[in-house]
Amino acid sequence: MKALVLAAGRSKRMKPVEDKNFLKFLGKPLLMWQVEMVKKAGFEEIVVVGGAHNLSRIKALFGEMVQVVEQNDLEEGMCGAVLAGREIIGDCAVMIFSSNDVVDESAFELIKEAFERGDADSYLLGKKVDKYFPGGYLEVDEDGLIKNIVEKPGEGKEPSDMVNLVVHLHKDSAKLFEYLAKVKSDADDKYEVALAEMMKDEVTMKAVSYDGFWQPIKYPWHVNPVFKYFFEKAEKGVAKSAKIAEKAIVRGDVIIGENVKIFDNAVVQGPCYIGDNSVIANNALVRESHIGSGCVIGFSSEVARSFLGNEVWTHSNYIGDSILGNNVSFGAGAVTGNLRLDEKNIVVDGVDSGSNKLGLICGDNVRVGVNTSLMPGVKIGSGSFIGAGIVVAQDVEPKSFVRGSWELKISENKTNISSDRENFRKKL
Repeated sequence: MKALVLAAGRSKRMKPVEDKNFLKFLGKPLLMWQVEMVKKAGFEEIVVVGGAHNLSRIKALFGEMVQVVEQNDLEEGMCGAVLAGREIIGDCAVMIFSSNDVVDESAFELIKEAFERGDADSYLLGKKVDKYFPGGYLEVDEDGLIKNIVEKPGEGKEPSDMVNLVVHLHKDSAKLFEYLAKVKSDADDKYEVALAEMMKDEVTMKAVSYDGFWQPIKYPWHVNPVFKYFFEKAEKGVAKSAKIAEKAIVRGDVIIGENVKIFDNAVVQGPCYIGDNSVIANNALVRESHIGSGCVIGFSSEVARSFLGNEVWTHSNYIGDSILGNNVSFGAGAVTGNLRLDEKNIVVDGVDSGSNKLGLICGDNVRVGVNTSLMPGVKIGSGSFIGAGIVVAQDVEPKSFVRGSWELKISENKTNISSDRENFRKKL
């Protein structure tokens, strides 16, 4: 049996966050977390499907640990991704997993156990939901046999309350490839249509019910729930090389990496991850956040419920409910807004984030000038400069230089001010 991990997506809905496969959680890329879980569940032979945009990075990440193949036409979606592994998979059983979804290791164990019982041709992991999810739904009979897959039926039109998670195990991969190769559809659902055709031809498919952790990473605000999941599973503690001042306060569950420095009067409130070689300066407050390696959370800065990549530098800033890439720097006094005045949910590109708290979404290699305000849900593309003393209330494309314009007025001062401040001093 082999595992096929699909990682060729271009993360379009995550922009300006770059390829989500390489987002580092607790110092490890997401794709490595995913592959390690698959391997731990007993799938020794793993094939990862990438695209031209990330193939070299995938190969460099894994070396000889996995086999890597390229999906040439990304417009073919999941169907094309699975077919890309055809030559390596051959006709043996195959477990197909999308790196877009973060699930618990038990998901792979469940699907494997169902396969070993051997009462169907294919097994699809399903999770019951209590509200609409814009994905595929499984139409299942009383015996657990799948009758159909309905992709994005629309709220109120769901055939069941069971969402199709892309953890699928097919006994006969040759038959699967045969159907995928001839399927026709104008929509991005060729894989699902092929499975539906197989079911019509009496290929039995069974739903495997799963009630563990599941978080699809489709939008930037999905990053923090995934951080919390990995954090909860990880071993907590403070590296021996970390230096924490006597007057610093560290509370709750934390992971503090090698050579971290936490200065006097700084507060770190867990759950928190502080990556290697990062600095938490005097009077800084970090709470419920992921701080990557080489970061500097400068004097009197607050970082709350945010995900920071590597080499993020701040100085007297507020960063709340934000997602920041690598090599981002904030001038003194720059702040992120994270709550609308009407306290309604933040909407990004017409999509409801599901929360009324969402700050900045920022790409890599960005500089923000002093005293600049960044409004809730604003996206800043990679490689951009944001000038000083302005309010940014709209998205910024990559490689932009944003400046404000104002008129400085200077006139004669006709008021004399006394140098005697004794009356003020008495009131102190």
